[in-house]
Amino acid sequence: MGKLTTHVLDTAHGKPAAGVAIELYQVDEALGKTLLKTLLTNIDGRTDLPILSEQEFQPGIYELVFSIGDYFQSFLAFAQPTFLNRIPIQFRLTDDEAYHVPLLVSPWAYSTYRGS
Repeated sequence: MGKLTTHVLDTAHGKPAAGVAIELYQVDEALGKTLLKTLLTNIDGRTDLPILSEQEFQPGIYELVFSIGDYFQSFLAFAQPTFLNRIPIQFRLTDDEAYHVPLLVSPWAYSTYRGS
């Protein structure tokens, strides 16, 4: 029963990143990318529903694009525009299992990994 989730953590402020816009694309190596949906993170830095539910899950190549620049600019605490604007993370889903893609982010750096 596959599904896809994410969690965005703001490492500059030490809290979940609420209000981050996330785009989900399906990637076809011959045809390019197709936008499947756009979501927002909630107060816990997660989406209210899975990005891909069990019913929507299909193996393939996907890309999440996090609009992190808009999130950090909303604080108006930075004298300069943030270095990072949109963070694309492209990955392959192969098995019918739960995939979790956390994003730990600041205005200048990020890291991600495959969670469970």
